[in-house]
Amino acid sequence: MADEELPELPRGIALAWGVAANPQRGPKREMSVEKIVDAAVELAEADGIGAVSMAAVAAKLGFTPMSLYRYVSAKDDLLLLMQEQATGLPPEEHREHEGWRDRLRALFEAQTLIYLRHPWILSLPITGSPITPNSSAWIDAGLEALSPTPLSEIEKLAVTLAATGHARWYGMVTAGYAETSRATGLNPNEVALQEATLFDRVITVEEFPYLRAAIDAGVFTAPDDPFRFGLERLLDGVAMYIDRLEQGGERAPVREWIAVDPAELTGDKKHREAQKAVRDAEKALRDARKLERQVRRDAIARAARARGEA
Repeated sequence: MADEELPELPRGIALAWGVAANPQRGPKREMSVEKIVDAAVELAEADGIGAVSMAAVAAKLGFTPMSLYRYVSAKDDLLLLMQEQATGLPPEEHREHEGWRDRLRALFEAQTLIYLRHPWILSLPITGSPITPNSSAWIDAGLEALSPTPLSEIEKLAVTLAATGHARWYGMVTAGYAETSRATGLNPNEVALQEATLFDRVITVEEFPYLRAAIDAGVFTAPDDPFRFGLERLLDGVAMYIDRLEQGGERAPVREWIAVDPAELTGDKKHREAQKAVRDAEKALRDARKLERQVRRDAIARAARARGEA
């Protein structure tokens, strides 16, 4: 095993860690990986990730696309480096907080702000574990916050990933509302009110009784932050679990991954056709139930009229 040669780092990861070989030719003094990434990030900040291409970045820098490929050999590598730059390092201020909970909360807030400042990051696919310096630093910060607890290393990572995932989901929704505000000229409160009005028009008590009750309670226009509530309840659960461990309780078993049919992942044609048949059947069922409710309402109305006439 010791004699086996370690696999070569992918070009993008090697560039992120600063261990990639420099190009042997090209406009070295005028061009650099850093300048390429800076230009690409500027394009994304101005017009979204769809505006980023090797040709667009080259044009912004005044070079040909081939000049870029000598430094960044693939667009996927460029996207990785853009994400790495925009993510940055965790703020040192999170260490000023006392206790694992306050530290995790500070990291959560800082991560959410990254997504709000650079919403184009949310358009990048997640293709695996983040093996770059800045992304690794965020995970390390979460693990450091949990280091005084009796959680196992697996449990610490699970909690860190849960908080990180919640921040990403928070960022996705909040950035989406912010984009709607920019596109419509409405402020966030007006966007929420518009959304509530649309829900009010289509959600009926007969079809969606519990959602209708929530709408009538004003959930879409309430000032409360549901994401903050969710985070705090997540941390409550972790705190209870830590208390249990400190009192000598047993660890929770680590469950298996959710099983997914390989045919679904590979896009098997017969599987897609079967899924479409299920969707069609579900739509037919929804339509039948809707018709049933309408017939019932009509019958009740006719019975009421008949009693009135009698």
